[in-house]
Amino acid sequence: MMFADGLFRPLVALVISVLTVIHLIDRPPHLPELTWTLTAVAIAAAVTSAFVLDRLSERWAIAVVTVFVLVSAPLFALAPATAAVAFVFLATSTAGRRLRSMQLAIGLAVAGSLLTTYSTWLVDSPDGPSWWLCLTAGLPVFFGLIRRERANAQVAAEYAAALEERGRIAREIHDVVGHSLSGIAVQLDMADALHAAGKTAEANEAVLRARALAVSGLKETRRAVHALKDAALPLPESIAKLAETHGASFRVVGEDAVSVEIAQAIIRAAQEALTNAHKHAPGADVEIVLEYTASTIKLTVTDNGPAGEPQHGGMGLNGMRERAALLGGTLFAGPEGPGWTVRMELPR
Repeated sequence: MMFADGLFRPLVALVISVLTVIHLIDRPPHLPELTWTLTAVAIAAAVTSAFVLDRLSERWAIAVVTVFVLVSAPLFALAPATAAVAFVFLATSTAGRRLRSMQLAIGLAVAGSLLTTYSTWLVDSPDGPSWWLCLTAGLPVFFGLIRRERANAQVAAEYAAALEERGRIAREIHDVVGHSLSGIAVQLDMADALHAAGKTAEANEAVLRARALAVSGLKETRRAVHALKDAALPLPESIAKLAETHGASFRVVGEDAVSVEIAQAIIRAAQEALTNAHKHAPGADVEIVLEYTASTIKLTVTDNGPAGEPQHGGMGLNGMRERAALLGGTLFAGPEGPGWTVRMELPR
């Protein structure tokens, strides 16, 4: 769309310029020299406005647009029934689109309308335009203003989307890399302390756990990078792989597409719930249910182990609650029935 708009304005300026020259050449030979001079300046201003105006400083842009309006307005009367009458409409539209000051743009449009009307009254040509048509010369400024506001709104929306995407990436990196690095640091500190105490075997086990965390973190980082590049995540397939890795049962109720951020939050919650179940209820049966409803998506992870409060690991319950709240959802984690349940529900 922006590419098409960038071609449209130069094309209009060139068409009006070429048609104006053709029409004036076909006019009687006694055409006033002033008409040719104003036409040349108007064509130069039109071409400049179409091709380089957006790259000029505001001061030069004001100068070019002002000249364009003041020169094209008399042409409305001096070259009636030719394409030259379109210059003033193009000039006032350009003022609304390009000039930062709305007051200045509207002021130039009013000046263009009045100068067009006055020039027509002075020339008093029998085939000249009517006065009410002259007064409409400034109306295109509002079309230019509307186009500018739409462009500004689009830029603001793109900027907001970029900020949101940066926030999503920051949360994902924090969850994945932060978890891995903190776990590695704890294990290495433990290994150092055990080694100092002469417990070499236990220290080696801590080092091996740190290595396992590094390998796991690398895998999760690759998965996160892959997810950030994709427009959609295969959510059921990702949960199924987690369930298979942890020896849990898994079933899906319904199915539909969700955003990448929603899918990532569900996957992180499943990882955390499975990690806690493995740590605090080893050997317990774990069931994962992913349920799609008309307005929400719900993940439920249940185990039949002891229903005590698990220690915070990985992203932690607080991190899971924060992510759910950011997405407008809720998180429940606590004893339910014979064991422990983690349930995240997010709007779709």
